[in-house]
Amino acid sequence: MFNSKSKQQIMQNQRTMERNVIAKNTTFVGEVTSEGDFRIDGVLEGTLKTNGRVIIGAEGFVKGTIESKNADIEGKFSGQLSVANTLTIKATSNISGDVIVSKLSIEPGATFNATCAMKGALKELNKGNEGKKISEKTA
Repeated sequence: MFNSKSKQQIMQNQRTMERNVIAKNTTFVGEVTSEGDFRIDGVLEGTLKTNGRVIIGAEGFVKGTIESKNADIEGKFSGQLSVANTLTIKATSNISGDVIVSKLSIEPGATFNATCAMKGALKELNKGNEGKKISEKTA
């Protein structure tokens, strides 16, 4: 019924749908690597690398480094944050450190005391009749 390629795709989709949790009243110190989403309602001191989404809950706190595809922050973050796609900062959040993002959304009321670099996509423009292409960096 399924060929082996379909089974591999299904297994890969199931892995990325997994959600890992550091629960409230839990402290984790060290390095975490995950393929799935990660929710932090407790404390993480160290490094988190994931190909999924990182969610820091309203009472969550991260001190260290995060690398992810997407992130939603309601709690506190201090350190280096690198988000390949979209970073959403909720009104209750408190961010400090260095942030590198592609897209950024900040709700009014959020505390954002960080250096922020936005990675822009390159788009090509045609320059008039000359036929030369120019690259323009967009945010």
